[in-house]
Amino acid sequence: MKKKNKKVNAAILIIGNEILSGRTQDKNIAFLSKWLNSTCGISVREVRIVPDTERVIVRNIKEMSRTFNYVFTTGGIGPTHDDITAKSISKAFKVKYEFHKEAYRILENYYGKSKFNDGRKKMAKMPKGSKLIYNPSSAAPGFIIKNVFSLPGVPSILISMIDNCKKYLVKGLKVHSRTMNLFTVESNISKRLGIIQKKYKKSVDIGSYPFFRLGKIGVSIVTRSTSTIKLKKINKDLINLVKSKNIKLLKI
Repeated sequence: MKKKNKKVNAAILIIGNEILSGRTQDKNIAFLSKWLNSTCGISVREVRIVPDTERVIVRNIKEMSRTFNYVFTTGGIGPTHDDITAKSISKAFKVKYEFHKEAYRILENYYGKSKFNDGRKKMAKMPKGSKLIYNPSSAAPGFIIKNVFSLPGVPSILISMIDNCKKYLVKGLKVHSRTMNLFTVESNISKRLGIIQKKYKKSVDIGSYPFFRLGKIGVSIVTRSTSTIKLKKINKDLINLVKSKNIKLLKI
């Protein structure tokens, strides 16, 4: 992995009509977000879900690749007519959509010449100049062009391939988090939370998430920062808030 930078971000583009229709439940967003943060110190700043429509994919790739350090796409790199991600990314970057020689060789060896049909050959076509993301599960590789990483939509296959992306990423600082679970309602602590957030606005993010547990309403306060020192300081302020309000603390 390359030299560590302080702040590195990414966006995720989920491509597929099956996600938008509700037929398939996406599992890749949570996995990619967690992997990028915990393994690479890269924060996911935006997620978009788009249909298998060329003009929509092209527009989003152009926008996102300009805005974020990295863009991860999932879906649309299979053998069927609606798998148009590679062709669309080629168009977005104005490069030729062509057979990648190594990808073609990998797939031909995997399937054998007699079973290497046109649909399977299609999975070897990608933007000119792409680097391969190797696939230990089903052979068909993903690809990298500029700052865009294109991965399959099947979660188990994506997971098996993800570590092959690491060497191409500039590592950022890991975001640490702590959670404090309180038996209270948000309105009881919202004003003080706002004051605390303002105090640490440049170094710590505070999230407030209601829950219902053991028949009681509660709130999970989640603090996130690249600095463990700042997290310790803000959690002292939160503990003081809890004590001043006589709130039952379930877990820190």
